[in-house]
Amino acid sequence: MTDPIPDQGGRRGAVAICPRGDGRLLVIRRAPGVLAPLTYCFPGGGLEPGESEAEAVVREVREEVGVTVCPLRRLWRCRTAWNVELAWWLARWPDAAEPAPNPQEVASIHWFTAAEMAAQPALLPSNREFLDLVLAGRIRLV
Repeated sequence: MTDPIPDQGGRRGAVAICPRGDGRLLVIRRAPGVLAPLTYCFPGGGLEPGESEAEAVVREVREEVGVTVCPLRRLWRCRTAWNVELAWWLARWPDAAEPAPNPQEVASIHWFTAAEMAAQPALLPSNREFLDLVLAGRIRLV
């Protein structure tokens, strides 16, 4: 069970959905010292003042795994249970890129199919809602 996440009303964030050539998705397991520790999720985080969603996607992936991605398009928007408005973005993963976890933010890096990620018991709740829509065919990752 993860720690409860406090209400962060008015906050906005961006999430990066980075498929590899084989269709697997970049997934991180959050570091022990961050909010919602040791949960699995897609890379992402809060928008900084004056930052666009696409800029936040690039910055967050670079900060968390050291790779520069190319944001392609917004896939979905939602408001999380902890009152954060999230924008979910499809991003192109560079072919030869090797991610390296930033230990202050990321405990481990994984490449899961949508079904494998959805099966993780320690999954961040907002990610489950997104994955349910992907698995039902309501959000397409191509």
